[in-house]
Amino acid sequence: MERKAHYDSILDRSKRITWQDDCYVDLQSTSCSLSSQAETEELSWIKKHQDELRRFTSASFLEEMLAHLRKVNVLSSAEETKIKEAGRLQDQVNMLTTTVSGKDTQGSDALQGFVESSDSQVAQLIINHDYMVKEHKEVLLRRYEQCRDRDSVSCPKLNISARTLLLVDGLSDIQQKEHDLMQVGATQGGKRNHLRQLVLAKLLEPLTRVSLPPRVSLTVGVAGIGKTTWVRHFIRQWSQGAICSDVSFVLPFTFCQLNSLEKLSAEKLVKMAFPHLTDPNLILSSSCRTLLILDGLDEFRCTLNFSDAAPCSDPKKEVSIDDLVTNIIRGNLLPDVAVWVTSRPGVASLIPGGLVDRVTEIPGFSPKDIQIFLNHHFSEKDFARKIWAHLESHKILMVMCYIPCICWIVADTLMYIMQSETQESLPRTCTELYAHFCSMKAEVGEPRGREPVKTEQLHGSNRKLLGNLGRLAFYGLLKHKYTFSEQDLRAYGIDLLLTQGSLGAGVLVREESAIYTTYRFTHLTLQEFLAATFYHISSKRAIFDLFSESTMSWPKIGFQNHFRSAFQHAQQAEEGHLDVFVRFLTGLLCPMALKPLAGLLALGKDDGNQKGWAAGFLQGLLDSGGAVVSLRAVNLAYCLQELQHTELLRSVEDDLRLGSLAGKLSRAHCVVLGYLLHVSPECSEQTNLTGSLNYATVKCLLPQLLYCSHLRLENNHFKDDVMELLGSLLSAKDCHIQKIRIVINILHHMIVTTFIHPLSLAENAISNKGAKALSRALLVNRTLISLKLQSNSISNRGMTALTKALRLNRGLVSLNLRENSIGVEGAKNMAHALHENNSLQDLDLTANLLHDDGVQAIAGAIKFNQGLTSLHLQWNFIKSSATKALAHALISNSTMQLLDLQENAIGNEGVIFLAEALKTNASLHTLCLQGVSAGTKGAIAMAEALLTNQTLQTLDLRGNTVGMEGAKALANALKSNRSLKSLNLQENSLGMDGAIFIATALKGNHQLTYINLQGNGIGESGAKVISDAIRANAPGCVVDI
Repeated sequence: MERKAHYDSILDRSKRITWQDDCYVDLQSTSCSLSSQAETEELSWIKKHQDELRRFTSASFLEEMLAHLRKVNVLSSAEETKIKEAGRLQDQVNMLTTTVSGKDTQGSDALQGFVESSDSQVAQLIINHDYMVKEHKEVLLRRYEQCRDRDSVSCPKLNISARTLLLVDGLSDIQQKEHDLMQVGATQGGKRNHLRQLVLAKLLEPLTRVSLPPRVSLTVGVAGIGKTTWVRHFIRQWSQGAICSDVSFVLPFTFCQLNSLEKLSAEKLVKMAFPHLTDPNLILSSSCRTLLILDGLDEFRCTLNFSDAAPCSDPKKEVSIDDLVTNIIRGNLLPDVAVWVTSRPGVASLIPGGLVDRVTEIPGFSPKDIQIFLNHHFSEKDFARKIWAHLESHKILMVMCYIPCICWIVADTLMYIMQSETQESLPRTCTELYAHFCSMKAEVGEPRGREPVKTEQLHGSNRKLLGNLGRLAFYGLLKHKYTFSEQDLRAYGIDLLLTQGSLGAGVLVREESAIYTTYRFTHLTLQEFLAATFYHISSKRAIFDLFSESTMSWPKIGFQNHFRSAFQHAQQAEEGHLDVFVRFLTGLLCPMALKPLAGLLALGKDDGNQKGWAAGFLQGLLDSGGAVVSLRAVNLAYCLQELQHTELLRSVEDDLRLGSLAGKLSRAHCVVLGYLLHVSPECSEQTNLTGSLNYATVKCLLPQLLYCSHLRLENNHFKDDVMELLGSLLSAKDCHIQKIRIVINILHHMIVTTFIHPLSLAENAISNKGAKALSRALLVNRTLISLKLQSNSISNRGMTALTKALRLNRGLVSLNLRENSIGVEGAKNMAHALHENNSLQDLDLTANLLHDDGVQAIAGAIKFNQGLTSLHLQWNFIKSSATKALAHALISNSTMQLLDLQENAIGNEGVIFLAEALKTNASLHTLCLQGVSAGTKGAIAMAEALLTNQTLQTLDLRGNTVGMEGAKALANALKSNRSLKSLNLQENSLGMDGAIFIATALKGNHQLTYINLQGNGIGESGAKVISDAIRANAPGCVVDI
């Protein structure tokens, strides 16, 4: 009520007490000084709201202001005309405020009075925007400052300001299908040196000057990597004004919070979470920039269904919470609001890629990061040094530490043991480590003696709590459930008061807000460990299958039967969500892992025979299985490590280091080799398989070789079928290989006989030296048809070598050199090659450094070349002069079918040159001009070309601000053009009038099968006109509105 009264007092000037502001004026001041002060204060309203007036004033609101000021004789007719002719809207507003400020107080009062008496959204934003933003930032800052302590647990001492996100092109197969720890192990913490880095402050910014900021951003990361910590850091930084100053409002939500809701509207959701924001319409409109954060999609109780969710565009309409989220991401709801979603990768893959404008990934710790963390975490450097030494000698623990949250668990647990007076040995496996962690949490506050804590010395409630938590963890794991309500805890017999004790608070994290309370385990691996402890104990007395919680099953008696059942379920789980659970289950068969839990769990007596039996069982699984080593099979080697049955692991590692695996690669050895490539940086950085492989072993190892850095394959006498396997390996999206070494004489033999059909060496850090080696191969090879070298380090020298080979090679059809460092000299050499080579059909030079001189040289070659059919020159710093040369080339060229000039600043002049060429060119089918600053003039010129051109089928003009006049010209052209099938006019400021012109054209055009009009502010009226036209006259045309 106080806030409403404050707004009302601002809006109703009649309630203001004029003498209040001057109640402390010096009584000796003259009337002149009082008048001067009052004038300054009145004029300060304009100055105070100058930015808001410039930012929020719309054209219609400006018209209303001008009409009012003319009516009250503040502005003359000449002044009004001068303001209207000032140019852009912002310039007109500046001229207005300058003019009014130059007059007496009557002018200022008139402008102020008009704005404050208006009930439009624009007026509300001008008056209240700064106050609302300030209050909102204060609320968020108070709310998220309270989370600092919680963040220090989930992601301690993680200096996010010094870290960067990775900009990724979608999710890899392993991210979509595998367990988080398997991802981290296989990718060595997610290191991908070739990826572009992005600081958090630029998360919402466009990547180039001509691109648009993303609407939907997706940030992925494994459990415990710090997604929520990054979100909270972003919110605190924004609230303090340190980043994203152009964002007016940040509205953060967690999916845990959304889990407690059933059915509501978008506006109600905002009001419920942020009651201080009394008018959500202002915040959710296009007038100000708003960011909606949806944190933790993997914790959402609903599965988002993007194909069947009922569409909703009304922010006042109540829908189910899953449909609400789906429509927000789709852009049906709140299309003007930016959305940032965070999630674990597997669940994130359920969002259709076409809905996401930007995907970023939070990388794990590198070994150097782990060292820095340890040095910062411990005041005594001796602890950091000893722990680092222990991690180096136990690589499985090092792999776990790639995840910041687990790094904290490992560090604190090891320090606790080192400080203990019992002189216990440090854990060597993950199972031992987590057993000590639980023991540590249970012993907090308990007196320490020289003897281990006895069962009777511990409070009985801890044993009951840990048992019930284990049951909750196990059945939650089976259901893919990782967050729990208070009702869930009670259902499993967990006393909520006990969750506040040292053990409960140590293993459970409580999240609480005004509308929900939820619990989760400190980390996913802790849930998996406690699930394993429950299964381990229960399997010794259970008579039915423990995987069937509420249904009857066939009797299953005895620990070994239950153990087999666990592995059967784990092997059948395609997504690997039980992998780590069975690792812990195996590790609990070691006495050293059970010892710390002796006082916490009713373990009973173990005769020790189960460990030997389990080792034989696992060995049997290693030897059996399919012809290809899958990650499910590799997980068996992880289980052997937890069981501390490591003879085979050590043997294979020694042979790999010595290069003596020849004749020893049985299936079990291949499985262990896959494991070593995960946990040993030395083995993955240089994998020496010299003289060890044949077709069968290459096929067996193929999925695991993806994660090598340097693969040595000398003296393996490969035949054609193996080279095809390696070609598929290098083409895989998950491929981490940077170098492959094959003995020269074998390689030359392969080149002369039958080189692999396409050879993809993308994203493998191939430099000029590698390009020269490839060029030597191309000199003799005649069967290679496609060579992909994108995202490497090839510059002019490497390009020179490749183009020399192209002058003689007549087999290569497609050459992809995008995202390298090729400059003007390299482009000129390519032009020389194109003068002689007429067999190359597809050339991709996207994202290089060609500039105008390089492109002009290529254009000169295209005049005479009669082989090239597609040319990609996107992102090459091309301007109008080079475009003019390309246009002249197109006049005489008769083979070019696709020309891609996206994201180059060719301007309307360059587009006009191309349009002139299209009037005579009869070969070009596709022209990509996205983000080239074509403008209205360029669109009009292109429309004139379409009146005569009858071959162009696809025209992409996205993001060129063609405006209504440009749309009108294109619409007129479409009425007579009969070749164009696809037209992209997305984000071109067409407005409703432009949409009507396009709709009219559709009525007379029956060749167009697709048109994109998204992001043009068409509104409901424009959408209806287009949909009516389609239904009536062009039912075969798909229109994205």
